[in-house]
Amino acid sequence: MQRDYWPTTEWRTREPAALGMDTEKFSELNQLIKTQYSNLNGIVVVHKGYIAFEKYENSFIASDTHHVASVTKSITSALIGIAIDKGYIKSVDEKVLDFFPEYVSVASDIQKRAVTIRQLLTMTAPFPFTWKPGGGAQEPLDRLRRQKDWTKYTLDLLGQKGRMGEFQYCTAGAHLLSVILTRTTGKSAREFANEQLFGPIGMKIIAERQMKSFGLEDVFGKSLKGWIHDPTGNSTGGWGLCLTLRDMARFGFLYLNDGIWEDKQIISTKWHDESITMNANKYGYLWWLHEEDGNYAYMAMGDGGNAIICIPAKDLIVAIASKIVNKPRDIWPLIKNCIIPSVVIR
Repeated sequence: MQRDYWPTTEWRTREPAALGMDTEKFSELNQLIKTQYSNLNGIVVVHKGYIAFEKYENSFIASDTHHVASVTKSITSALIGIAIDKGYIKSVDEKVLDFFPEYVSVASDIQKRAVTIRQLLTMTAPFPFTWKPGGGAQEPLDRLRRQKDWTKYTLDLLGQKGRMGEFQYCTAGAHLLSVILTRTTGKSAREFANEQLFGPIGMKIIAERQMKSFGLEDVFGKSLKGWIHDPTGNSTGGWGLCLTLRDMARFGFLYLNDGIWEDKQIISTKWHDESITMNANKYGYLWWLHEEDGNYAYMAMGDGGNAIICIPAKDLIVAIASKIVNKPRDIWPLIKNCIIPSVVIR
């Protein structure tokens, strides 16, 4: 797809009508946000490479960063892809335990020894808890944050009574991918992202921040800043990253352009395509997949309604930052009823 500019330094904005969009749909969007989505802190809509709509609520402004929760997983996926492209990791079919030679696996751990990177990426690794659609993951993340060694704790869970190949959403499993990144590249996921992903596409560089404690507020709450790490220095792979809305949109724009940025292939076409190919689980390599009314979308989704939604057929990106609350309202109706129909002229 030809672009007349790249938002590496700064996003350009255009009025929706100039981009062939129905302005009335954005009036409807405004009203829905005010009446039904009180936890929404900001939204950016990009069409044809230009910001067509940008709105902030609850005293937030454009320069503020937001904890994007599980949107972090899709960033981790991109970093695994870059690490494979650069030869740090051979392939997604490498066995997970091969990266942890110090971990002692008993003879009965047949399932555990068979788990691959691919299964962590697709959420089909065996873990001893269940995931319920709409109800979230039933995994002990609060117990995880109280461990001195998150890696050993997660490896201990892996293979216990879970079913190999069955979709089972697991945030702790995504953290293992971050540890694998560090063990193969010699850099934390944060450092690797700054160098190979964030910097090249103009996203804000994430500074190092030492964790003084691992209380609930430090790990999941208001004290969370930058990109948090576990007690042994590994960036959290499944949550814990803070981004501006415009940087969330930059990441979406990279994927909307098949991993290319300013004529440079940041993420290989192969990895890009594998990551977002529709399947029976409607989940790619740490990307949610959705198709409705002929519109295909791939989505980086986080708790509370945090999201980066890419709709290639409409040349659309929607980035949303939200406060994490109990039982948040589904954000898809905003996309389906207001934003997709706003594109009148493709």
